[in-house]
Amino acid sequence: MIRILLADDEAMIRAGVRAILESDPELDVVAEAGDGRQAVDLAISHHPDVALLDIRMPRLDGLAAAAEIRRAAPGTAVVMLTTFGEDDYIAKALDVGAGGFLLKSGDPRELLAGIHAVAEGAAYLSPKVAQRVIAQLSGGRMSKGAQARDRIEVLTEREREVLALLGAGLSNAEIARELHLVEGTVKAYVSAILTRLDVRNRVQAAIIAHEAGLVA
Repeated sequence: MIRILLADDEAMIRAGVRAILESDPELDVVAEAGDGRQAVDLAISHHPDVALLDIRMPRLDGLAAAAEIRRAAPGTAVVMLTTFGEDDYIAKALDVGAGGFLLKSGDPRELLAGIHAVAEGAAYLSPKVAQRVIAQLSGGRMSKGAQARDRIEVLTEREREVLALLGAGLSNAEIARELHLVEGTVKAYVSAILTRLDVRNRVQAAIIAHEAGLVA
């Protein structure tokens, strides 16, 4: 079971999202929060696999709550759920360590797919968000590409292989199967890659993989 903390200041929204999540027999909502501060407290006490956070909440907004959760409960992955798709929200969410970004206006299947992907160690962006990120990457691609290629020079050949597959959206288990490794070894490679590239999460590493040309 994937244990989930759901945080949104609107009770009706929480009820609807919870109904979608619990339609999947592999998902279990173990706690609900009505504001960001409560979300942080519940993440620390319940240790969920995934914290699904609205961005705009009282007391502590979702971005600040995500940052605190990633520091205080590093075993909990974070997915942002919002009606707002502006680029600055996307960038800030990725910067604080969110592994997924979903829009409330999206297909419920995106929500389920995103939770599963992030719980398995992969990253997930809703299609509309992915389009924005790709558009940003396409601007100034040559200069960014050169910078990214310089950054990956510190990686070993095997780490580059792992980074390429990570950039293609594969989870740790899928990378392990592809490279004929055990999943624990892949986790160690991913951790080393994040450290060497000086990035906080898989999404940021995946962007570097795309910019450096490791992913078609």
